[in-house]
Amino acid sequence: MHEDRRKANPLANNDVSPLVRVPLANLGKIVALLILVALSLVYVTERSRAQQRVAMSQETDGFDSRIDRNALPVLEDGKQIFRFDTFGDEAFWGDTLKLHRAIEGPKFGGVGAGISPKTALAVGLKVDMDALPADLVDKIKQGQVNLDDPATTLALIKLNSVLGVQGQFNQDGSLKAMGISCALCHSTVDNAFAPGIGHRLDGWANRDLNVGAIISLAPDLSAVTGLLGVDEATVKKVLAAWGPGKFDAELFLDGKGFRPDGKSAATLIPPAFGLAGVNLHTWTGWGGISHWNAFVANLEMHGKGTFYDPRLNDAVKFPVAARAGFANVRNNPDLISSKLPALQLYQLGISAPTPPDGSFNRAAAARGKALFSGQANCAQCHVPPTFTEPGWNMHTPAEIGIDDFQAKRSPDERYRTSPLKGLWTHQTGGFYHDGRFATLLDVVNHYNNLGGLNLTERDKRDLVEYLKSL
Repeated sequence: MHEDRRKANPLANNDVSPLVRVPLANLGKIVALLILVALSLVYVTERSRAQQRVAMSQETDGFDSRIDRNALPVLEDGKQIFRFDTFGDEAFWGDTLKLHRAIEGPKFGGVGAGISPKTALAVGLKVDMDALPADLVDKIKQGQVNLDDPATTLALIKLNSVLGVQGQFNQDGSLKAMGISCALCHSTVDNAFAPGIGHRLDGWANRDLNVGAIISLAPDLSAVTGLLGVDEATVKKVLAAWGPGKFDAELFLDGKGFRPDGKSAATLIPPAFGLAGVNLHTWTGWGGISHWNAFVANLEMHGKGTFYDPRLNDAVKFPVAARAGFANVRNNPDLISSKLPALQLYQLGISAPTPPDGSFNRAAAARGKALFSGQANCAQCHVPPTFTEPGWNMHTPAEIGIDDFQAKRSPDERYRTSPLKGLWTHQTGGFYHDGRFATLLDVVNHYNNLGGLNLTERDKRDLVEYLKSL
């Protein structure tokens, strides 16, 4: 029986299955080999995964680098477009209105007395001192440059130093044509050299610019009179009513030169800084940055591009635009559309300027900040940090307690909640779309009365200091 049990249990007799007949002395080597193989597989797998991670990282880094390489040149292109591109509008300002002939004066075959640097500065044109050669700057300082001579104006235009004014010159130095760029209205200077002459400040509203007076100098206004269906005297009356820092973008749409109360229908030139994160970009909405850039470049600057907005087919609200076909503008070649992305990127990159030291009372501003978000409830609409509403930042005239004249000239018939950052830069000309409130205190008083806020006189002053600090 013992022998039978040994046969039933081969292991008891140190016997093994033929399939695993391996000497026990080699078993350790086999285990070690298996461990080595397993480790090798793990290494290969992890190395492959690491290589994949490196490849993905390099791909991500490459994609990020491509973004950087794309963004910076586009930003620079946008700057050049904003400052110098006319979009082909010389055909209107030069060929049609012949404004260049009024600038150059009789010495160069123009008309009238010409526009001297003194006259140009008087109507709000600005000169970029950084575009002037050093020897010319020295001559100006020494009084060796005749600022009463239109020839000096032509020399400044040729140097690309007159903000927003571009000239095409003949060989004899006379102007062949002239055009305008975005910088005409939406840039100014810091007056570092002299009033009206300094370092360029893109995005700032030029509240000294008298657009109406400049257009009135044009020798041929027949294109404007024909579009509006009125005589030249009426056109010049409308333009003269605008005054410094104002422009009427809707005049060529509805033909309304004056409000029912007899005041000009023009509105203040808004700043073009601090627009990042802001939905609508004009006093009465209309559209975002690219919409308004296309609108202005095609319909106001009279450049050569493409623009589509079927809302302008409303012959009741926009009779001039509907009659002129402004709802669907097509030009070939299109000199505008391809430039809109870069132009938008540059405008979004212009941050609101920080108020200078000493321009407001810090202690009062701190109290005003608490009131802004508290009792005065300003932050309900002017939501920090953009200080306008995220989303559709529009309100009815009744909601903000004013008349509906300007609102009704827009598709949505509402007013935008204007961003407040950099407010200190555009106090000239008043506040709201038409400058109806001369001071910030007037604005605060308006809302105090409208909302029954029960602000004390100190509260109001503190709020003003806070607004100046933004």
